[in-house]
Amino acid sequence: MSTKDFIEKDYYKVLGVPKDATEAEIKKAYRKLAREYHPDANKGNAKAEERFKEISEAHDVLGDPKKRKEYDEARALFGNGGFRPGPGAGGGSFNFDLGDLFGGQPGGQAGGGFGGGLGDVFGGLFNRGGAGGPTRTQPRRGQDIESEVTLSFTEAIEGATVPLRMSSQAACKACSGTGDKNGTPRVCPTCVGTGQVARGSGGGFSLTDPCPDCKGRGLIAEDPCEVCKGSGRAKSSRTMQVRIPAGVSDGQRIRLRGKGAPGERGGPAGDLYVVVHVGSHPVFGRKGDNLTVTVPVTFAEAALGGEVRVPTLGGPPVTLKLPPGTPNGRTMRARGKGAVRKDGTRGDLLVTVEVSVPKDLSGKARDALEAYREATADEDPRAELFQAAKGA
Repeated sequence: MSTKDFIEKDYYKVLGVPKDATEAEIKKAYRKLAREYHPDANKGNAKAEERFKEISEAHDVLGDPKKRKEYDEARALFGNGGFRPGPGAGGGSFNFDLGDLFGGQPGGQAGGGFGGGLGDVFGGLFNRGGAGGPTRTQPRRGQDIESEVTLSFTEAIEGATVPLRMSSQAACKACSGTGDKNGTPRVCPTCVGTGQVARGSGGGFSLTDPCPDCKGRGLIAEDPCEVCKGSGRAKSSRTMQVRIPAGVSDGQRIRLRGKGAPGERGGPAGDLYVVVHVGSHPVFGRKGDNLTVTVPVTFAEAALGGEVRVPTLGGPPVTLKLPPGTPNGRTMRARGKGAVRKDGTRGDLLVTVEVSVPKDLSGKARDALEAYREATADEDPRAELFQAAKGA
């Protein structure tokens, strides 16, 4: 915003007070309007936010006796918002000679410019170093929150909605997020409501840092709230139902956008990061997107082959064909019976065969095995092992 725009603004009209209003009347009017149009009370209302900025800007000037005096003198000099065109000026040009009045250098610039002395005179009034610029109380994004949740093995595979109780910084309920006991903070004079201050870094460049006086809020509480100590933020607890997607793994960190701490002055909420812990399962294991299970089979099934029923997680059993001569430890695959992938498809169920050796045999079974041992007496399954060891 240019210096011309500032002088043309009627701050008395903005606050709704007469030009001879006392400091108490100005302060009372500001508090009433600030409470009505504060962004925290009008979330998502751009017009209310802009109105709040105008009110804060007006109070920043009229609430300071020195600034008010300079403002009144400037408006009296140029007429209530009326800049006087200089002789022969065209295209919206304005000529000023402020040397005699303020000790500055005469203006006389054409082509829509303003005299160089004008910026110096009003730079101090609006705390802009003569460069001009709007007073903006910037929206602030809420903080990110990190939480943890423990799921059962099945919940991690299938997905689950779980309640999470979270503590974060939110708008203080005692002062409605203003930081002021009366709900009427004033614009920080150091950063003029921007929440940032510039610092030189050499080479003609400048960097910005959070304002040290208002801690980046752009506002300062005249009567700090006892609950939040003037910060406008207080600890708040809430319980949220959070959907954990299917297929998460132990230790995975999930980002939920916009589920973190609320923002300030209409700013967006932060994000919620949930670290997932997954419990074990008595039957199934996991290897990436695949589930694993160990299935015991009899010696006869492994030797002769056959069909074996295999349990699945949360579904009906599947039947796998066991080839004759299946060795102990062989792994077979049941496709599509594993964990859910990101694209919605499923991994596989890896079935490992474990030949079961019975501890107790009936007389009939023992006789059968004795007959089998006699029939295979000439076969030595360890012959190749000893041959290889001897050759090495």
